[in-house]
Amino acid sequence: MKILEVESVGKKYFKKQVLLGINLVIEQGKIVGLLGPNGSGKTTFLKILVGLIRPTAGSIKICENEIGYKTKELVAYLPDSEFLYSWMKIKDAKDVYIRFYKDFNSKRFDDLLEFMKLTSDMKVTSLSKGMKEKLALALTLARDAKLIILDEPLNGVDPVAREQILVSILKAFNFESSMIITSHLINEMESMLDEVYFLKEGKVELHGNAEELRNEKKMTLDEIYREVFAC
Repeated sequence: MKILEVESVGKKYFKKQVLLGINLVIEQGKIVGLLGPNGSGKTTFLKILVGLIRPTAGSIKICENEIGYKTKELVAYLPDSEFLYSWMKIKDAKDVYIRFYKDFNSKRFDDLLEFMKLTSDMKVTSLSKGMKEKLALALTLARDAKLIILDEPLNGVDPVAREQILVSILKAFNFESSMIITSHLINEMESMLDEVYFLKEGKVELHGNAEELRNEKKMTLDEIYREVFAC
């Protein structure tokens, strides 16, 4: 089953072309890496998928639905910036998600909190950056969404927190859904990726099955990344 179908998607801001002819298909049960340096168009593309901005060309379908109010219920999105209010405790954030999302799985959220050594009475303002990342991830992964989008979930956190985050992602992943992850720390996450798309200056420069690319090029994904984006 195809979770996501993207055909010839482009995005232009005035005279600047940010995305050009993006084609992408993600099947059910796949974890896909969207890889590229800053300015390559990754975040713009993700914001189009979640309906925050509109493309200027092309078409997108999520579970055969065009982007709109129906797809908002199908997509769980972790942005690359903080989105929780400072006055909140963790239990307040949970309550907000329960009210907003019918597919929020409270037990999964509680299990993820326990695994990450977070408690419901902790205040958001008292959390370190790594702890905030883990909380945001737990909220996102607790939804039974068809498409999970994680924009730089490892950004700015220490190695121990990164390891916990990666384990949590695999622990919570439902093979009836699919996942898109962006990250610069490819060597730490490449073992979990089924497929990869290398985005360069708004275009897909290279894509394929992760294992087949490694075998074909006799390189790790991190080495392939360095080759694709070498100056």
